[in-house]
Amino acid sequence: MWSQVYDPFGNAVISTIVAAIPIVVLLAGIGVFHMKAHTAAIAGLAAALLIAVFAHGMPADKAGMTALYGAAYGLLPIGWIILNIIFLYQLTNEKGYFKILQDSIAGITDDRRLQLLLIAFSFGAFFEGAAGFGTPVAVTGAILIGLGFSPLAASGLSLIANTAPVAFGALGTPVIALAAVTGLPLLDLSAMIGRQLPFFSVIVPFWLIAAFAGFRGMAQIWPAILIAGVTFAVPQYLVSNYHGPWLVDVVAAIASILALTLFLRVWKPRQIWTSADGAAPALAGANGPVGRAGGAGGAHVAPTHPRGDVIKAWIPWLILSVVVFCWGIPQVKAFLDGISILKFPVAHVDQLIQRVPPVVPAPKPEAAVYSLNWLSATGSGIFLSSIIAGFVMGFSPLAMLKTYWKTLVLVRFSLLTIAAMLSLGFVTRYSGVDATLGLAFAQTGWLYPFFGTFLGWLGVALTGSDTSSNVLFGSLQKISAEQLGLSPTLMAAANSSGGVMGKMIDAQSIVVASTATRWYGHEGDILRYVFLHSLALASLMGLLVMAQAYLPPFTHMVIGAP
Repeated sequence: MWSQVYDPFGNAVISTIVAAIPIVVLLAGIGVFHMKAHTAAIAGLAAALLIAVFAHGMPADKAGMTALYGAAYGLLPIGWIILNIIFLYQLTNEKGYFKILQDSIAGITDDRRLQLLLIAFSFGAFFEGAAGFGTPVAVTGAILIGLGFSPLAASGLSLIANTAPVAFGALGTPVIALAAVTGLPLLDLSAMIGRQLPFFSVIVPFWLIAAFAGFRGMAQIWPAILIAGVTFAVPQYLVSNYHGPWLVDVVAAIASILALTLFLRVWKPRQIWTSADGAAPALAGANGPVGRAGGAGGAHVAPTHPRGDVIKAWIPWLILSVVVFCWGIPQVKAFLDGISILKFPVAHVDQLIQRVPPVVPAPKPEAAVYSLNWLSATGSGIFLSSIIAGFVMGFSPLAMLKTYWKTLVLVRFSLLTIAAMLSLGFVTRYSGVDATLGLAFAQTGWLYPFFGTFLGWLGVALTGSDTSSNVLFGSLQKISAEQLGLSPTLMAAANSSGGVMGKMIDAQSIVVASTATRWYGHEGDILRYVFLHSLALASLMGLLVMAQAYLPPFTHMVIGAP
């Protein structure tokens, strides 16, 4: 048994600075030195291993096995999702159905701002609720790039949109994990998160369109943005508070999609923005506005296709939605696990590393069991969807096999990157490096509600998962809140709600976005595009949590207030 050490240098400041080195290496490599993502990830992993072994005293065999454990988790379930969603996209693209899909979306509205709102926010939220783990960014990024958005816009905007739904993603998995590690009631945590995120479910769509089209462009379509946000936020609050975390995003996303689609049948903006670069239409005298990509008067008209072709173009994505949703139902997942899951305790790690106070109330050995859930994994559901859709579209088995091989070649570096990213995250977790950083946040006294929210942000930025962040820091949030006289339910929820704002800057999500938009190698550009958005939204969430901790009437929203 090896016990984690959280202050290896006997000086909290030095220990914290050293613990931050792997993150700095990774982010600087991508954002400053313009390294390829897989190179930066491997460099960050090397730094994490060196610090784990030589600074924190982690035995080398445990560090090495932890890195392999993280790489395996990176390939399945995360990499398996990306590989198969790109496979489905490639199939639809080869048959020309993806172009028909684009045109049918443009048939709802040819205004790029409204297309972005419908796809990245509303449609993406459904996939977050049903599957999570990178699926929404992969799907919406692929659709947006096909609609003509630039790779940077398609990547960055998909990441910004994929925030408000994340805490209830994958049928409530992050909240369920948070309840498990904190011992707090699941329904209390669901309700508390549901009293934080709905504010941002209204803010984020406005933020999304402003990031694309500027304040003026956003203001021109504010009624549609408000419809999309409010019809998502209200069900999000109601379901999370009066039902539980499982169906929050699915119900809210469906309500938002239907409401926005119906609204756009009766309302159109005065000026149609048809340029996919977010540029306002130029004026052309008495002829009215001219969209840079759309012709005079915003008169851009999407090509029309026979109804049968449009239905065929949507069928692969409908199959995907149905199968992925069914795959996520707990009873279905349990059945599939029962007939297929293989579990491998990680040698030298499982139950042989323990977290110690003050991160946990009492020394607690860490489990490390790799679950090869090859059938119940979300990626397997996507793979099945792709095969079914392939046959529906008329592909032969041999043709699908050739397309799958081309897809594997296309995403090979992305898979390497994700494996290295997850290795880095697992090494920091099992070595205690993450807890060293977390304890630094916990020393902020009455400002802890603000910085505790940023602890969740940091956790997701490190691990790429709100679920993982909750597992890492949920117990620490509870302990710190009790020591400071705050509601442990408030701060545990803040870990998850703050974490969603870190989703857009975690390296794993950025690689998913760059792969989906076929822009691999430009991860630094994407990171720079989204970083300030992430920081600003996390700060706003921190201020909301501060208000809920200290400022009436927000304090009346808190569950378990002391």
